[in-house]
Amino acid sequence: MIGTVVDVRAVGWAQRLPVSSGVRAGREWAREHLHLLGWDREAPETADAVVLAVSELVTNAHVHACSDAELVLLWDGRCLCLSVHDRSRHLPVPREAGVDATGGRGLVLVDAVADHWHARRRGDGKTVTACFHPPVSVHGLLDA
Repeated sequence: MIGTVVDVRAVGWAQRLPVSSGVRAGREWAREHLHLLGWDREAPETADAVVLAVSELVTNAHVHACSDAELVLLWDGRCLCLSVHDRSRHLPVPREAGVDATGGRGLVLVDAVADHWHARRRGDGKTVTACFHPPVSVHGLLDA
């Protein structure tokens, strides 16, 4: 509506994770920002799910794309979007890993813990985004 003022509150962070930094750096970075949002106290299971998704998506960028990972967290008060961009234009496809396989379960795990996820090609690679909706009690954290 024209002339209507909408109060939009969002917060986001971005971090480049070189292949040399390892996946642990991404998990620690995500935990720090989830702590700032209060998710570690208010929604610890969801925070753990986000950290697991960070681990899997950064691993995919480093291992399969042989690329640095550009990690972004965006919280708009309703949904936390985690995006990982890498230099490969090949879209990921979930696959079934054999019982003895040591890998191949990353996207299956992301699919299991995220409310939804998608991947999109971009001119310089692709971005995989996983979205998480916290329990209702977390929605007001930005107002605190």
